[in-house]
Amino acid sequence: MQTFTIRVTNPHTVRLIEELAALQLLEVVDKPVTNDTRKLSERLAGSITPQQAEQMRRELAESRIEWERNF
Repeated sequence: MQTFTIRVTNPHTVRLIEELAALQLLEVVDKPVTNDTRKLSERLAGSITPQQAEQMRRELAESRIEWERNF
C-alpha cells in the first residue's frame, strides 16, 4: 500500500475523492495536527550552524550601516 500527500486545487476534486473512498478504492487519512507549544525560538534552536549565524549577523550589520548613510 502506498501513501500520498495531495493538494486539492479544484473543489470538485474533493467530491471525487469522497466517491472513490465510498467505493473503497482509497482511504482518506487525515494528517494529525501537532500542537507544538514551544516558542518559535526554542523550536528553531540549532537549525543553523554557529558559522552561518555569524555570517548572517555580519550581513545584517552591513545592511543596517547602508541604511544609515545619508544620500
